[in-house]
Amino acid sequence: QVQLVESGGGLVQAGGSLRLSCATSGRTFSRYAMGWFRQAPGKEREFVAVISWSGGSTDYADSVKGRFTISRDDAKNTVDLQMNSLKPEDTAVYYCAGKVTNRSMKLYYTPNEYDYWGPGTQVTVPS
Repeated sequence: QVQLVESGGGLVQAGGSLRLSCATSGRTFSRYAMGWFRQAPGKEREFVAVISWSGGSTDYADSVKGRFTISRDDAKNTVDLQMNSLKPEDTAVYYCAGKVTNRSMKLYYTPNEYDYWGPGTQVTVPS
């Protein structure tokens, strides 16, 4: 059974930075594409960022492009999301998710494509 646990959330002023980390269990982490999603109150869960199993491909939602960076460390079985220049509209619960890919280079953008989810971590940016 694969488990994902996010950490690093908190309250930060607008313009500030946070680094989220997702720790995973399981010996096949290196085969997973990993994504970050977020969900604000009253809204649907939305795509934030994705990284391929190899780390060679990444993509971002337009709303975070240029401010957020996704990265992975297969030696540590972690995937991080560096968030800079945070805005009040970034306030949400952030979830990491894993997709078993068997080393496909495809990237995944919708929640129902992912196989495993963490419980989420709250990020709050007051207006």
